[in-house]
Amino acid sequence: MNIHPLAIVSPEARLGRDVQIGPFAVIEGDVEIGDGCILASHVVIKDGVRLGPGNIIHEGTVLGGFPQHVNRPKTPGLLTIGSGNTIREHVTMHRAMKADAVTLVGDKNYVMASSHIAHDCTVGNNVIFANGALLAGHVIIEDRAFISGAVGIHQFCRVGRFAMVGAHAKVVQDVPPYVTIDGVSGCVVGLNQVGLRRNGFTAEDIAQLKMAYRLIYRRGLKWSEVLAQLKIEFAEGPAAVYSEFLTGGTRGFVQERRVPTSATLKFRSAAEDQSQPTIGEFKARVAG
Repeated sequence: MNIHPLAIVSPEARLGRDVQIGPFAVIEGDVEIGDGCILASHVVIKDGVRLGPGNIIHEGTVLGGFPQHVNRPKTPGLLTIGSGNTIREHVTMHRAMKADAVTLVGDKNYVMASSHIAHDCTVGNNVIFANGALLAGHVIIEDRAFISGAVGIHQFCRVGRFAMVGAHAKVVQDVPPYVTIDGVSGCVVGLNQVGLRRNGFTAEDIAQLKMAYRLIYRRGLKWSEVLAQLKIEFAEGPAAVYSEFLTGGTRGFVQERRVPTSATLKFRSAAEDQSQPTIGEFKARVAG
């Protein structure tokens, strides 16, 4: 164990083997820190945090703060973080609102600088948060999602597995698994094909997901028909998760970005161009 002499560590804190704590870090009493964790300078770990092994916490991060809520609870719940996470500078994560609840962050996530995970959120495994990603309360992020920089996600929203949310997007509805959200419009613009290929999805897997995507967004079915057909046509394979995901949720689902018909450029044929009057002919008609 390597604790800098300028760190403040409560004697009640429970520290594992080979923990490193930098100068000016503050570790409160009701804290568990797993084996091999590295806490840089000015890190604050507050009461109610359970930190698994092998996490790296960078400068200025605050874990376990009270929920940012106008009705601040007297006895909030826990913040539980798994193993192998990298949490960069000035990240904040808050405890759950109720004493028997948990804000839960899984394993091997990469949380970049100045991101925020609010009370009662659930984050899966291998999720990437770029700089300044912001999660409101009760948000669920499934495994291997990618949340780009400056994304804001409304409370009670869900982001499905392998989804990619573009920078600056405002997410106010659930993001289905495997899709890409455009940061400008906040709409679905297709599958996250780059992410799927990088994570070992085969051409057959991606072809199945394309079929399911078309069923959801392109066939023009009623919502009840979409859910029924998903169960029939995609009972197995990677697209099987759509049925369960789309059956749940409380905020609806992000819609596909489609170009309006009125915005489509229409090109004239050569014959149409020849039939149009020249500038001289047009002026003569006006003068006449």
